[in-house]
Amino acid sequence: MADAIMQSREAAAERLKRAPLVTNNRSMSWITNHVASCTEKAAPTWWWIAFTLSSSLALVSVFCIGYLISTGVGVWGLNHPVGWAWDITNFVFWIGIGHAGTLISAILFLTRQKWRTSINRAAEAMTLFAVVCAGIFPAVHVGRIWMVWFLAPVPNSNAIWQNFRSPLLWDVFAVSTYFTVSVLFWYTGLVPDLATLRDRATSKLRKFFYGIAALGWRGGNRQWKHYEMAYLILAGLSTPLVLSVHSVVSFDFATSVIPGWHTTIFPPYFVAGAIFGGFAMVLTIMLPARAIFGLHDLITDDHVDKMCKIILLTGSIVGYAYAMEFFIAWYGGNMYEQYAFINRATGPYWWAYWTMIFCNVVAPQLFWFRFFRRHVLWVFIVCMFVNTGMWFERFVIIVTSLHRDFLPSSWNMFYPTWVDIWTFVGTFGIFLALFLLFIRWLPMICIFEVKAVLPEADPHHGHDGHDREPAAALKEGVH
Repeated sequence: MADAIMQSREAAAERLKRAPLVTNNRSMSWITNHVASCTEKAAPTWWWIAFTLSSSLALVSVFCIGYLISTGVGVWGLNHPVGWAWDITNFVFWIGIGHAGTLISAILFLTRQKWRTSINRAAEAMTLFAVVCAGIFPAVHVGRIWMVWFLAPVPNSNAIWQNFRSPLLWDVFAVSTYFTVSVLFWYTGLVPDLATLRDRATSKLRKFFYGIAALGWRGGNRQWKHYEMAYLILAGLSTPLVLSVHSVVSFDFATSVIPGWHTTIFPPYFVAGAIFGGFAMVLTIMLPARAIFGLHDLITDDHVDKMCKIILLTGSIVGYAYAMEFFIAWYGGNMYEQYAFINRATGPYWWAYWTMIFCNVVAPQLFWFRFFRRHVLWVFIVCMFVNTGMWFERFVIIVTSLHRDFLPSSWNMFYPTWVDIWTFVGTFGIFLALFLLFIRWLPMICIFEVKAVLPEADPHHGHDGHDREPAAALKEGVH
């Protein structure tokens, strides 16, 4: 009996034991060699094919943007009353994708979640590329793009000043601040690894450029101390941006009087949706990268499992928000608000609404089951559904709230033109081309932080019994 109890306790303890963040007992030198080799080897054939295709797709978007600027926004399918459509839909979609990088890097860093170390670098880079794609649409939808500099609050000869009460101007400041801090945060985390690539470089050209980018990093105690402080400050600055940026984007709609938009649930609803879609995009790009570069020991099934749980959580929040929108429309007693939501579900755009519901609410429920969270193909399929559903969510919010105006005589349908479609499709080419350049020339995984979560780095407790930062562990001689 005692032996049975002891075996039961041992089995329970084994189940509670945390899985290693780096599997197969990989050494520090293996991590350095494996991650750095992705940038040091000659570009494989598949990379050139993928880069050629994505660059060609990006050029299609560039052509459409040039055609739009030279001809006018009439080449889009906008009409009265649908003055916003695919342009703002795509803008909000790409801004949302950019949120996961800051969340993984900043918030998980501040909460000491060590599993972030294998995915934070790629997620941060994804943030920057997504914001670049997002910035295209508000820039070109103003029509006269050569006058877009008037958005900046600088003195000008025309005495034109910005309307600081407009949420569209708030977007300019919020997104530009978010992008600036994200670039600084991403680059600061890169510096130690750039020094590693500099020291490993075999050609003078690579040594020169990596040497310039590494900012003279030598790994001394004073440099590690300044690095840790700078990284902590940037993480603290980035954390409120996760909440503020997409909240400000939601104000584009929430501060209006349009039925379907004028609601206080939008800021938390948009933030949850952004994290939801952002994590799905991280998995969408990292699962193929893991398979191609053989990174299964660094991006383990446990990493994928944890991200799937976050997708399940945020997807459930988004589903709750969908239900609350209908409830508040009914409870508020406003006939125009009630009609706007009934029209979403049963009107001419019903197919978009129910596609959104299936992709964002139904599909992620598979992640309640461990089998689906750890089956790479199923994870990828669900993430593709989520990416699709998040675009449809923005389309439903914008177009279905506008196409039925207060007067039936003003009702109209929106149909995208070929310029609408290919401008958006081309931004995926821009995104993928930038990401391919990133994984070709920079380490997609943070080498020094992954080393610090190895057992020999003793990341949990130092010799004095206190917790240590990953950088501090390396600084004390576990390179």
